[in-house]
Amino acid sequence: MSTNISPDHISAFEALTSGRFENFALFSCFVDGTPAAAIVAVTRSDDPNSEVQITPLFVSVTDTMVVTDHEGIPA
Repeated sequence: MSTNISPDHISAFEALTSGRFENFALFSCFVDGTPAAAIVAVTRSDDPNSEVQITPLFVSVTDTMVVTDHEGIPA
């Protein structure tokens, strides 16, 4: 069976569920112009003049998003 789950997805999921990290946040955003929310990793640099890096890990399902399995059957 094929999968769309990448090693990066697995690492992000394990980091979220392990409780070992505290740099995750909910982030209000847009997905293809539709209001959404994302779970993000927030990384701060040691340099006080540096910007905070926000890395999206997972996004919420939107009203216009259609999620299907590999055979095209809606979830």
